[in-house]
Amino acid sequence: MQGRVLVIAGSDSGGGAGIQADIKAVTCLNAFAATAVTAITAQNTLGVFNIHEIPTSMVAQQIEVVLADIGADVIKTGMLATVPMINAVADCLDRIAERIPRVVDPVMRAKGGHPLLADDAAQTLISRMVRGAAVVTPNLPEAEVLIGRSIKTIADMHAAVEPLRALGANAILLKGGHLEGLQLVDMLIMRERVQTYEDTRIDSRSTHGTGCTLASAIAAGLAQKLSLEDAVIRARAYVRKALLTAPGLGQGHGPLNHAHTVVNT
Repeated sequence: MQGRVLVIAGSDSGGGAGIQADIKAVTCLNAFAATAVTAITAQNTLGVFNIHEIPTSMVAQQIEVVLADIGADVIKTGMLATVPMINAVADCLDRIAERIPRVVDPVMRAKGGHPLLADDAAQTLISRMVRGAAVVTPNLPEAEVLIGRSIKTIADMHAAVEPLRALGANAILLKGGHLEGLQLVDMLIMRERVQTYEDTRIDSRSTHGTGCTLASAIAAGLAQKLSLEDAVIRARAYVRKALLTAPGLGQGHGPLNHAHTVVNT
């Protein structure tokens, strides 16, 4: 096992997304996952039924004790639902983990549409977490909120490159899963250039947790000293196979097969 990832995110009782998906992805890619839980959700494949936010002081203490003992090579953040939570996490990381690279998944809504970020929190997320991140992984609706413009087509994605760069992250992985049609395009927007990845859409209802899984898979790669581009390539391949081999659980948006990398002996 190589590489340590501290995941700061919410819990998904259904096990498909959130910190459960993060732990599975990191572990199945042979890295070590530690966690700081920001919220407990009651959810399954049909939706989110309740959210209980963990006190900010408890979240900060989880971060502090993990870093003081186990440490981390990369920090991955997911659900930070409110301005106080974003500020508490950012304050803690700025104080004791300023030099540790951050993978920021700007979680705003659950797969079923339930809001996971307060309406007034986007600008705080940008100023406290997005700026300076090693990589930020928005889908198209999240990117629309971050830059305040519509992104519906591949042409819109290209037009969004400079506004996304202006957010101040070292890189942005703009995910095109919400595009219409069979063609999927992701764009890795770096300071000097853009790398485009193209695939065909997988027809599956088992898409719960794809964003969490991809971001954590990238974090695992960076913790294992892969370059950002290599970490993204491996993470995209990992998620694609997890979709293709998904177990088909639940009545709604089902979970992925995170364990496809595990070989039975």
